Amino acid sequence: MRSYDDIYIDGEWVRPAVDEKWTLINPATEKPFATVALGGAEDVDRAVKAARAAFALFSATSKEERIALLERIIERFGAREDELSAAVTEELGTPVSQKIHTTASLASFKQAVATLRRYDFETRIDGNIVRREAIGVCALITAWNWPIQLIATKLAYALAAGCTTILKPSEFTPVTALLLAEVLDEAGVPKGVFNLVNGDGPTVGNALSKHMDVDLVSFTGSTRAGVLVAEAAAPSIKRVCQELGGKSANIILDDADLRAAAQWNVARAFANSGQSCHAPTRILVHERQREELLEMLQAEARKMRVGDPLDPSSSMGPVVNAAQFERIQMYIQLGIDEGARLITGGRGRPDGLERGYFVKPTIFANVKPTMRIAQDEIFGPVLAVISYSTDEEALEIANGTAYGLGGYVFSSSRERGRAVGSRIRAGRVFLNGVPSNPAAPMGGYKRSGNGREMGVFGLEEYLEVKAMIGFED
Repeated sequence: MRSYDDIYIDGEWVRPAVDEKWTLINPATEKPFATVALGGAEDVDRAVKAARAAFALFSATSKEERIALLERIIERFGAREDELSAAVTEELGTPVSQKIHTTASLASFKQAVATLRRYDFETRIDGNIVRREAIGVCALITAWNWPIQLIATKLAYALAAGCTTILKPSEFTPVTALLLAEVLDEAGVPKGVFNLVNGDGPTVGNALSKHMDVDLVSFTGSTRAGVLVAEAAAPSIKRVCQELGGKSANIILDDADLRAAAQWNVARAFANSGQSCHAPTRILVHERQREELLEMLQAEARKMRVGDPLDPSSSMGPVVNAAQFERIQMYIQLGIDEGARLITGGRGRPDGLERGYFVKPTIFANVKPTMRIAQDEIFGPVLAVISYSTDEEALEIANGTAYGLGGYVFSSSRERGRAVGSRIRAGRVFLNGVPSNPAAPMGGYKRSGNGREMGVFGLEEYLEVKAMIGFED
């Protein structure tokens, strides 16, 4: 069994101040494969001091220098992409047939370069100079479900802005973060600009959030944890940017291509074993088309190959750990108890799988909007099909949760689709299953968070605005 004994502070691999180990479990086998050393509050303080010391020089670098740094990171990342992808498979269970994590990570770094090239940090407004300057020392706290893409999205724009950083990845998926730290070291990231402290939320996450010399916390995780981060950060008046939970609706209008909608919804919702806050977990279909769509959804779900993530034929692996497995099983039973109709899937592991945190792809029909499986973020391969009678009712249902991260519309009419999509209260809305792109801002309404990531809006999260008055000729 491997042992990762060091954290990364001020350009060096060092031992944490505390002697605490965390055992990593392979979710496909339920067997331990490594231990990782956890840091504590003292390590956070060391990392923040290193980042603060490096800030003055790094924030003064030119745009061209930061572009060159990001391009070196891209080159080194590409050279080790297979290794990074294999780490995601081992610690999260993503099938080897899907390189979605590393592909998305590279896209984030590349988009940050493209955004930075075009960005003007200084403008003129009515005779005033308006500058945008790096905000300072940034704490980046990421979740386990996209263990490297979430880091890349935050880090790429923090570096592009000229900020220095301390990363706390999830303790459930830290190996990809450790490998990424090696990539950054190889790319020549200056000392103190990037620091990595492994640890749990109550210890390292809390210490970062409340640290008086951290200027910004960028957090991705559950809404419950986001509240704790915001509370800890409040006394220091630091900026807090959060991407939190979701319960996204896919409104299939009655003029849509039902088969295309069914194929896309199953593929998108069950990708990453349903562990995505943007997953379209609520399917809204016109009441006249419900049974037809259910047949199509059932057929698509049966095509999913759940199994060993090392098997190239597997299209869905396990969920991340035992706690997540039990949580999803609880919600499946809850759906049955609430009176929803089980179309496919259900409790337990798929046939033939005796070990591993594998979940049956599950679809419920006859779901009422008030049921918990229609309101709560389950974070697993569980879909709720809800029928509606009018577009107005569909919108009321779509907007009727505490979340507002993503929204989806299927329609043969772009005009009609846009009219409905513009009324979905969510940070990102997609038409007819178009793929995401990293230039578009990402973030949520309501309890799905605040702030935005990616593209120009993602860059500006890491910038302060300064007005200079009277400096113009």
